[in-house]
Amino acid sequence: MGTSKYSSEFRADAVALYQADPGRTYASVAKDLGVNHETLRVWVREAEAAAVPGAVGSTALERENRQLKARVRELELEREILRRAAKYFAGETSW
Repeated sequence: MGTSKYSSEFRADAVALYQADPGRTYASVAKDLGVNHETLRVWVREAEAAAVPGAVGSTALERENRQLKARVRELELEREILRRAAKYFAGETSW
């Protein structure tokens, strides 16, 4: 990913501010801070995932999982193309 225009300290403070008052919404906290509410939501989700003991590096695992799934789809497509080509050429050589 690219660099963020927000420092890690700002992000941590924003998450802490949101978590400090359970009655506030993402939108209200984000408006006070001058950030997009979806950005704040992502920061809170990342902080909560990092706080779960078994989820350390979960974003890295999720990224690797997406990459592997994409590779599987690519290989399945290649296999299907080769299967069709073999079928085509096998039928063409029959007299």
